[in-house]
Amino acid sequence: MTESERDIDHTAAEQAPARISDDMLIILPVRNLVLFPGTVLPVAINRERSLAGAQEAVRAERKIGFLLQKSPEIQNPGPDDLYRIGTVAGILRYVTGHDGTHHLVVQGERRFRVLDFQNGLPFMVARVEYLADEAQPAAASSSEIEARALNIKRIATEAIQLLPQAPAELANAIQSVESPSALADLVASFMDIKTVEKQQLLETVDLKARLERVTELMGKRLEVLRLQREIEDQTREAIDERQKEVLLREQLRQIRKQLGEEGETGEEIRELSEAIDKAEMPQEAYEQAKKELKRLERMPDASAEYSMLRTWIDWMVQLPWSRLDEETIDIEKARRVLDEDHYGLDKIKRRIIEYLAVRKLNPEGRSPILCFVGPPGVGKTSLGQSIARALGLKFARVSLGGVHDEAEIRGHRRTYIGALPGNIVQAIRKAGTRNPVLMLDEIDKLGAGIQGDPASALLEVLDPEQNNTFRDNYLGLPFDLSKVVFITTANVLDAIPGPLRDRMEVIELTGYTEDEKVEIAKRYLVRRQLEANGLKAEQATVTEEALRQIVRHYTREAGVRNLERQIGAVLRHVAVRIAEGAIERQTVDADDLHAILGAPRFENEVAMRTSVPGVATGLAWTPVGGDILFIEATRVPGSGKLILTGQLGDVMKESAQAALSLVKAQSTRLGIEPGIFENSDVHIHVPAGAIPKDGPSAGVAMFTALTSLLTGRTVHSGVAMTGEISLRGLVLPVGGIKEKTIAAHRAGIRKVLLPARNRKDLEEVPQSVRDEVEFVFCERVDEVVHEALGLELATAA
Repeated sequence: MTESERDIDHTAAEQAPARISDDMLIILPVRNLVLFPGTVLPVAINRERSLAGAQEAVRAERKIGFLLQKSPEIQNPGPDDLYRIGTVAGILRYVTGHDGTHHLVVQGERRFRVLDFQNGLPFMVARVEYLADEAQPAAASSSEIEARALNIKRIATEAIQLLPQAPAELANAIQSVESPSALADLVASFMDIKTVEKQQLLETVDLKARLERVTELMGKRLEVLRLQREIEDQTREAIDERQKEVLLREQLRQIRKQLGEEGETGEEIRELSEAIDKAEMPQEAYEQAKKELKRLERMPDASAEYSMLRTWIDWMVQLPWSRLDEETIDIEKARRVLDEDHYGLDKIKRRIIEYLAVRKLNPEGRSPILCFVGPPGVGKTSLGQSIARALGLKFARVSLGGVHDEAEIRGHRRTYIGALPGNIVQAIRKAGTRNPVLMLDEIDKLGAGIQGDPASALLEVLDPEQNNTFRDNYLGLPFDLSKVVFITTANVLDAIPGPLRDRMEVIELTGYTEDEKVEIAKRYLVRRQLEANGLKAEQATVTEEALRQIVRHYTREAGVRNLERQIGAVLRHVAVRIAEGAIERQTVDADDLHAILGAPRFENEVAMRTSVPGVATGLAWTPVGGDILFIEATRVPGSGKLILTGQLGDVMKESAQAALSLVKAQSTRLGIEPGIFENSDVHIHVPAGAIPKDGPSAGVAMFTALTSLLTGRTVHSGVAMTGEISLRGLVLPVGGIKEKTIAAHRAGIRKVLLPARNRKDLEEVPQSVRDEVEFVFCERVDEVVHEALGLELATAA
């Protein structure tokens, strides 16, 4: 033994009997291993009894017997768990590894049969008889055995040649074996067959029978190797030398061909090819689709790339590359459709009619991108649906609210898992035509993140000069969007990036007046809620006065969404009573609203808020329409500081500073003692402190509130005002005049003070508001305090 081999543990040997008789043999049970005579094999030893037996055999220089377990799962096999015929072997080497493992290198010598097992020993010992080699056969039989041995040599040599990595020495070893018995055992030892079949060969002592069985098993294995070589040859002929990477795929195709399973895939490829031909794609897209189809044909179904490529081809054939719906632009029909779907909005309807007329006279021209801007609930989305109905085109909608990934517009590259085209291409496929009316809703709600800026991606989509070659990342090919009728909506124009806003024609939709809301409710909302709540027109009626009370006391909004919700609540109350059988029909009047909707939620606060000095009513613009804004001022002992509360923005704080400075500068003319500012702190508060407020248009109201406070005069209760002030006492123009005046009218105000330079904006104010509200245009703050406080300013010295 070498120096690396460790000393054998003599513990087990000391427990063994002094002498084991010659007809006894130390037995080592083995799993999944059959040792044949004449072969050399390494054997790993793990079990304690086997380790003790091996060490005793080495110490006593005895042979050792190997028996196969019937079941490899048994950890400690008994006599009944072992086959009775095995191979006796000599130990060539015993090695203990550094990791504590034990190995034997043994050489099989001859077969033996177990007669009985001996008990009471630390390892397995059996009394055996040795199976001698068969007697010398007769001459005729000897020739037959020799012929079978030669046949085995031929088959084994051919099989070795078909094996991809068989050692050349193995064929030479087989050819050099002279004994038929040794030849059969050698071939059986390296054959790729089951362990049980090898045990059966070991137990076949009769040489002729053993040779026949080995020949039969080798013949089956040779047929398998021949078929494998045939498939490899067919594959090698079918592929080019430059396409070695598809060798395995081609082999799989040949295997399918042998099994007759090629038909399903071929039929699928033919269907896809026909779909590509019918899709009427542009030449570039057609060539790319055909190229990818050829790749798909060579791929196995189980490949991850197969499903990705198949999905891409499906998208290509389903897109409406050349499908265009016929536009039927009838101006009279368009007017009728717009009037049926929307009440009021005369200016917007006129612009839409102009848009349709130009499109009819110049179908090939570049149509502008319309952008409807206005508060929620005023009908922006439904206007897009009406345009589609007037044109006779399909309508599709893409919601852009909260989109912060550029890939939502341009699509993901198809190499990513779960990749899809962008929302634009998806909407066009859903519409099934290349010229739908596509509404991009809430375009002002786009976000930007680490994935890119979707607003920048929309620049190409909405540019008539570029969108005829829009390139979606998933398709990887240009798609023509020039025939799409794009319409966008937004609540706030300022939130839209400048370059994107420049590509659109903005049409502003402002809030509705009280009369318009009542009319909308009578024409549309009541009918829609009757259907939604399962009622018929003869079962429930809501009077006009009830609708007006709902508008005036239960809702305060620019649009009509909350109004529809309140009408729905009224009709649900009626539905419950009818379902109970209490009534058959009901007419809901104004007096019934308190019992159904509860106490009025909104009331006229103007008289109460302006009943004391220091309170003025301003007008504000919000993303959901106009609103009234109360400015409150008070004076406390102090050192002349200005205190501002109500979550005011920087611009509004500056307006308050300017108003106070102007009051100080005009104190003599206003009749205010100059020393009052040195001993007092002025506190300006704008209620609804949880709501952020900003902008310069409250300057006039702040000046009026301060003047009212310091002069002790009360602002007239029915007066509201808006405008920016300068330190020279000028009243400067502001925006949102229509929304602000509608809000004043809605709040019961009948006199509005406006900057003189906003006189032109009065044309956009609805006639019903102009008939009921008095507008006074002021150039200086002198006129404001005269109208609001009845104060005549003294002439400056």
